[in-house]
Amino acid sequence: MLNDWHKPVMCVEAIDCLRLKPGLTVVDATIGTAGHASKILEAIAPSGRLIGIDRDADSLAIAEENLKRYKNNVTLVHSDFRNIDKVLDSLNIGQVDGILFDLGVSSYQLDTKERGFSFRYDAPLDMRMDKTSYIAAYDLVNNLTEKEISDILWSFGQERWHKPIAKHLVRERLGVPVSTTAQLRDIVLKAIPRKFGRSRIHPATRTFQALRIAVNRELEALEEALSKVPRFLKKGGVISVISFHSLEDRIVKHNFKDLGQEGIYQVITKKPITPEEGEVADNPRARSGKLRAARRR
Repeated sequence: MLNDWHKPVMCVEAIDCLRLKPGLTVVDATIGTAGHASKILEAIAPSGRLIGIDRDADSLAIAEENLKRYKNNVTLVHSDFRNIDKVLDSLNIGQVDGILFDLGVSSYQLDTKERGFSFRYDAPLDMRMDKTSYIAAYDLVNNLTEKEISDILWSFGQERWHKPIAKHLVRERLGVPVSTTAQLRDIVLKAIPRKFGRSRIHPATRTFQALRIAVNRELEALEEALSKVPRFLKKGGVISVISFHSLEDRIVKHNFKDLGQEGIYQVITKKPITPEEGEVADNPRARSGKLRAARRR
């Protein structure tokens, strides 16, 4: 039985785009704790096959437990989705019928205090999706220059207060290393003028997003993965991508547009699909989700 770690965003819409039926082979490139994967397997069982990829070993362990009833239909692989070509080649899979990407950080990661993704907890400043990676958020905030930190906050978080936040951070770390999420959160709150600190999102949201993207090299990984997908999609196969901020969505949009102009894709979603009001009310983390899909020609 699925746990409640992760409510899959736009699950019905994503699966509708994939046009699933029994016997298909599908890749869930960000399987997480198997929120979308369980629904995919319901549609492609009993003879279909799912390849689930994730760089988070803890999430994969939960996914394996959640998908026990489909164990003969599932292959789970601990890897970054940027290596989708190596994963499928190693499994001797030439082409697949559908590929799903559900980008960003999962509810499991956000809600697991010690992973250091959230400013809601006081925890070690980590943010690594793959805990075997060498670079954590701690290393960035304590070793980069003020300009390098400022550039990350602007480029990956579009944080308007990137310069004062970086300045405060560098000044604070002179006394003691910035080692916890609470320390970082408080530095951000001090750096942003109080009258601008009130909005629908927490003032530290963009800073944490930017550092997480930098630590995990998320945008670079997305571009690399998307460039490899056409080789593995059968004619008529579908790629569906759920993104959660404008930087990701822009990469997906341009990839689909460019490959559409080259005659490789037919774009299914002229405009991105967004969550229904009821889903956002039930799962506020879905509010910024955008789904785009394209079909292999």
